[in-house]
Amino acid sequence: MIYENIQKIAKAQGLTVRDIERACLFSNGYLRKWRDNAPTNKLLRVADFLKVDINEILGRKQN
Repeated sequence: MIYENIQKIAKAQGLTVRDIERACLFSNGYLRKWRDNAPTNKLLRVADFLKVDINEILGRKQN
């Protein structure tokens, strides 16, 4: 779910997952491993790069 949300957000911003991996200094294919969990510090790095709230990446609805 996390990876799919990142893909969706990236596409909406005209980016690829690889663009995010490069910008965040992750190895090629690293984000693909993020299905249902991810290291918090790296998840925050992705959220900051995409300029979105971490909850959007996690798929949590905000009230």
